[in-house]
This record gives sequence, structure tokens and C-alpha cells, in this order.
Amino acid sequence: MADTQQVDTQQVDPKAERRATRLAQQIGAFAKAHGGAEGQVAYIGERGARIVLVGDDGGWGDLVAPSYAIAEKAVEKAGITVHEAFDGEFAAKVTTGRYEWTRMAGIQVGGPRNG
Repeated sequence: MADTQQVDTQQVDPKAERRATRLAQQIGAFAKAHGGAEGQVAYIGERGARIVLVGDDGGWGDLVAPSYAIAEKAVEKAGITVHEAFDGEFAAKVTTGRYEWTRMAGIQVGGPRNG
């Protein structure tokens, strides 16, 4: 009778693993600077995935990962709470200032342009 072994068919891509680790470090740095953080991962097409971060102090930022899988691995490594969608109570945690309102309004009413 022949011995059988299970072979792991999912090989870990070292480059993807390093990228996820770097993103997790950046997420960790953001969380440390803002008293903690929560996030949401959004697929943005061929470009990859966007990781939106909201700090406990209301500060926010984002990172772009080359793939959705790498983004998911990064937030998992960082250990933050991840939301399915950027809405409701999670979105209400974002604090915006004059700069953001001026930029957003500028597109519509002739203020500073985005770009």
C-alpha cells in the first residue's frame, strides 16, 4: 500500500507576503498615531484594493494594496476591526475639517480644484 501525503496547493507568494506585512506596519503606525483604528477594504478594479482607515480620534486615511487578498491579509495582520461597508456608525466617526469641506465644495461651487 502506498503512502499518501496531502500537498498544500496554495503556495505563499513571498512578494505578496512582504507587501501585506509593510501595509500592516503602516496600518499599525496609523492606529498608534490616532489612538486606535478601524478599517474597510474596497475593491477598486485592476488597481487593487483600497484600505480606508478611521482613527479613534476621527482622523482618517487610506492605503492602496495591489490586490484584495493582500489588503485582507494586511488588515488581518494589523489586528484592526474591519467593516463590510463604509456607512452608518463607522462613517460617522470621521472628522473632517475646513480643508476637506473646501476641497469638496470647490468642485461644485468654484473653489479650489481637486487636481
